[in-house]
Amino acid sequence: MSGLLPKLWRQCDAGFLRRINQALIDAGTKPNRWRGARLLATSAVKNPATGLRELPHCNVGTIGHVDHGKTTLTAAITRIQSQKGLAEYLSYDQIDRAPEEKARGITINACHIGYATTERTYAHTDCPGHADYIKNMISGASQMDGAILVVAATDGQMPQTREHLLLAKQVGIQRIIVFINKADLVDQEVLELVEIEMREMLSDFGFDGVNSPVICGSALLALREDKSEFGVPSIEKLLEHCDTYIPTPQRDIASPFILPIDNAFTVPGRGTVVVGTIKRGTIPRNADADLLGFNQNLKTSISDIQIFRKSVPQAQAGENVGALLRGIKISAVERGMLLCATGSEDISNHFEGSMYLLSRAEGGRVKPMLSKYIQQLFSQTWNVPARIDIVPSEAMLMPGEHGQVRVTLLRKMVMTPGQAFTIRENGATVATGMVTQRLPSLDLPKNKLSKVLVDC
Repeated sequence: MSGLLPKLWRQCDAGFLRRINQALIDAGTKPNRWRGARLLATSAVKNPATGLRELPHCNVGTIGHVDHGKTTLTAAITRIQSQKGLAEYLSYDQIDRAPEEKARGITINACHIGYATTERTYAHTDCPGHADYIKNMISGASQMDGAILVVAATDGQMPQTREHLLLAKQVGIQRIIVFINKADLVDQEVLELVEIEMREMLSDFGFDGVNSPVICGSALLALREDKSEFGVPSIEKLLEHCDTYIPTPQRDIASPFILPIDNAFTVPGRGTVVVGTIKRGTIPRNADADLLGFNQNLKTSISDIQIFRKSVPQAQAGENVGALLRGIKISAVERGMLLCATGSEDISNHFEGSMYLLSRAEGGRVKPMLSKYIQQLFSQTWNVPARIDIVPSEAMLMPGEHGQVRVTLLRKMVMTPGQAFTIRENGATVATGMVTQRLPSLDLPKNKLSKVLVDC
C-alpha cells in the first residue's frame, strides 16, 4: 500500500484526498466502531478509450456461505482486470483488512471494490458469509443490482447459501449468476450435480433457475494467473455474463436524493465523511441536506463528494460515494441513518406493511405469529427492535402466509412506501415484508414497545 499511495495522490486533489486516504487506511487497520470504513479504498474506474467515467454503471456483489471463496473471487477479478488497465489489483488481505477479519480469515464487513469491463463500470460488494454477520450482508446486498452466488464444489449448498438467496430476493435483486468455485478439486460428475442442485434452488426462491448462468472455476487458480479452463478463462466468462445477464439498471436521477449511510469516518481538519450508495436522485456539491434516523433530524450541507477517491461535482443514483458533511460530528452519525435533500423525507416509528411469514421448510417459524410480536427489524443499512401487530388485531399469521401488519419501531426512522424489510429471530430470517404506508408516530411509554397502544 505504501508504494501505491503516492501514485494515487498525484491523481487526486492532494490535500483533502490525502487526509481521506489516511483515514481509510486507519479504519482498515485499527479497531474502531466504523470497522470496514474502506468503501472508497479503490481507484476510480474509467472508460478505457477516453479515460472518462462515461460507461454504464452497475452494482454487483458476491454472496454465499462462509469459506466458499467470495473474497478470493473478488481478488481474482481485480487481478485479471488490472492486467487490462480496468482495475487496481487488491489482494485478499487488502480486501479483508480489519483485525478480526485477518485473525479469523473471514469477511465481517461488506467491502466495496471498483473495476470495469469494456462495457460497464462496476462497484462490487464483497459480502460476509458467516451467520454471525448476516446483518452486514443485508446491508451490502441492499446496494446491489445483481449478485454472484459463490458455491464451493466441494460442499454444494450450505445454510448461508439458502439464507443469502432469500435475503437477496427480499432486497429486490432479480438476477443471480452462480459461480461454482473450487471446481478443480472435484470431478465432472460432481460439478454437474452441484449445477443441477443450484438451478433447483434458484427456482425455489423465485429466480430463473433455467436461464441463470452457472460458471465452474477456481478463484485461487485465477488468482495465480493459471490459464487452464478453471483459471483465468472462468473469470473472463463470469464478467461476460455480468455484462449481458445483469441488465443496466434504470435509475431515478430526477427525484430528491436519498443516501442510506453504510459507514462514516472523520477526516482530521475537514470533518465527517459518510459513505453509501445513492438510492435515488442526484447529489450536487454544496447541496443542503437532512441527516435523519434514530430519532434525529440534523441539518447539514455537503462540502465535497468522492467516487472511489475521485472528487466529483455531483453523483447520481446507483453510485457508491463518500460525502463530506459540514457541521456534523462523527458521534452524531450512526450506520443506517439517511442523508437526503432538505425537507424531502421525514422520520416515524410507525408504519403499515405487507408481510410474508416464512414456512418451516424455508427456515422460518413453526408456530404462528400473533400481535405484539417483538424482534429485530432490518431495512436498508439499519436494524432496530420492532413490534409487529397483525391486522385485524385478533388475527394470527401462519407460517407460509401473507398478511397486513402494523409495525412500531423503537427508534424513529425513514420508511417510504415500497421499502423492503426483514424480521430475524434467534439468528434466522423468519419474515420479509414491504412498507405500504408511513403512519404518524406513536408514543412509547417508558420507551417500551410492549406498552404501546396500537390501533389495528
